[in-house]
Amino acid sequence: MRTILRVKNECPRWLLSVALLTSLLASPTAGAVDRGGLRERSPRRGANEATSVANGATERVFDLPLGSGERQRVLYMASDSPRATIVMLPGGSGNIGLARDGDLRHGENFLVRTRGLWAAKGYAVVIPDTIDRANLRGERSSSEYASVVEALVRFAHTQASGPVFLLGTSQGSIAAANGAAHADPGGLAGVVLTESVSRPGGSHETVFDAGLPDVRIPALVVANHNDRCYVAPPEDAPKIAAAMSHSPQVRVVTVSGGIDASSNACASLSPHGYYGMEAQVVETISDWIRNTLR
Repeated sequence: MRTILRVKNECPRWLLSVALLTSLLASPTAGAVDRGGLRERSPRRGANEATSVANGATERVFDLPLGSGERQRVLYMASDSPRATIVMLPGGSGNIGLARDGDLRHGENFLVRTRGLWAAKGYAVVIPDTIDRANLRGERSSSEYASVVEALVRFAHTQASGPVFLLGTSQGSIAAANGAAHADPGGLAGVVLTESVSRPGGSHETVFDAGLPDVRIPALVVANHNDRCYVAPPEDAPKIAAAMSHSPQVRVVTVSGGIDASSNACASLSPHGYYGMEAQVVETISDWIRNTLR
């Protein structure tokens, strides 16, 4: 079933073999804790950063062990008993500059800067960084990166008992689609693709390289009518949805709005990154998740 909904806004390549995560029982503690190879830290918060922790939600930093001997650092944010967990895959290079103490050097991405809004709606959030500041451009459609996403999903299931969704934006939508296409049965409840890269650009990969026909879970495609990023034209949203031919339910939502605060139309602080319309987009996606879980 294909549904199209329009909402108007008023107002060096790294190929990793990923091992199964082991002994992932963790609890909020101060400082660093090592549990079966999984390192956990409670972020230190400055006055500005503390505003992102909403409604009793807390943030923790985890270093997940990978089969290569490397560690995948993630930011985990949740309140008690979240309704679902969202594994969020940022765009660009994927490097958010997540330090051990929770400091973020690059927090302007839509998914990163809105994590407090998601927590306020009752969702747990998992946001991965890249390893050693690697550049993920050109890697997100690979089977190796699909294994990384799979490890993130498994980690999410160890932290909360509810369903898990994938949410990608821009280049990150390639990773989300790839993860959904390779998902274990029952591992994911749905996937959300926002401002997806659908035309060839510097990364030399698009969401169409990520196995869209193999997606067999509910899917939402969000496109901003005002997005002027040349690799993510909003008119390609129906084509992306149609390519997920084995999904039991695909919906396309078109939104309108955003502020241009950058000369780069593909930057985070632009309509491509939903700048100035964050609350509307979060609400739109949250509504879809709630309906999917009914």
